Amino acid sequence: GKHDETLRMVRANVAAWSRERAENGLDAIVMTASGCGTIVKDYGYLLQDDHQWAEAASDLAGIVKDVTEVVESLKLPAKNSGSEIRVAYQDACSLAHGQRIREAPRALLRDAGFEVVEVPDGHLCCGSAGTYSALQPVLANLLGDQKVEHIQSIAPDVVAVGNIGCINQISARTRIPVVHTVELLDWATGGPRPSGLGTL
Repeated sequence: GKHDETLRMVRANVAAWSRERAENGLDAIVMTASGCGTIVKDYGYLLQDDHQWAEAASDLAGIVKDVTEVVESLKLPAKNSGSEIRVAYQDACSLAHGQRIREAPRALLRDAGFEVVEVPDGHLCCGSAGTYSALQPVLANLLGDQKVEHIQSIAPDVVAVGNIGCINQISARTRIPVVHTVELLDWATGGPRPSGLGTL
C-alpha cells in the first residue's frame, strides 16, 4: 500500500550506494538477511520504468550478494571441527525461492565439519515471511508450529537459517538453538562461538 514511499526509499539507497561505489569502489553489497537481499537484488526491476534511476538500480542489483555467496567464493578452511554437531538447515523462503540459493549454505556447513540434516518439508515456509506474520498471525502461527514440529522430529543440536525473520519465528517456539548460518561458519573458521548455542 506504500508503493510510492517504497520507491523513494529504493532511490535513496541506490543514490547512496552509487555514490559510495563511485567514490570508494564496491566489489559487492553483502546481505546477511536474505529477505532484504531478495528485495535489493530486485531494485533493477522495481525501477525499470524510471528512466532516471533504472540503469543505476540495475547495476547495483548486479553486485548484491547473499553472505553465503561471498563465503563460498572465499574457500575458507575450517579450523574448529563441528563434526559432532547436527545442524538442521532450514531454507529461508527468500533465499531458496527468491534468490534460488539452496545448496551453498548446506555445502558450506558440511565443508566446515557440521553434520547437516534436512528438515522434513523444509521447502515450506516457517510463517515469518516479512510482514506476513503481522498481517496473517493465525496462519503464521500455524506454519511456525508445524515447522518447529518438523524440526524437533529430527532432533538436531542447532538450527541454521539465513534470514532474521525465520530465526525469530522458529526460536520463539523451541528450545533448540537457532542461529544464522554465517554464525556457525564464523565459529568453524576460528571466530567466536555463537551466543545462542549454549553448552553445545
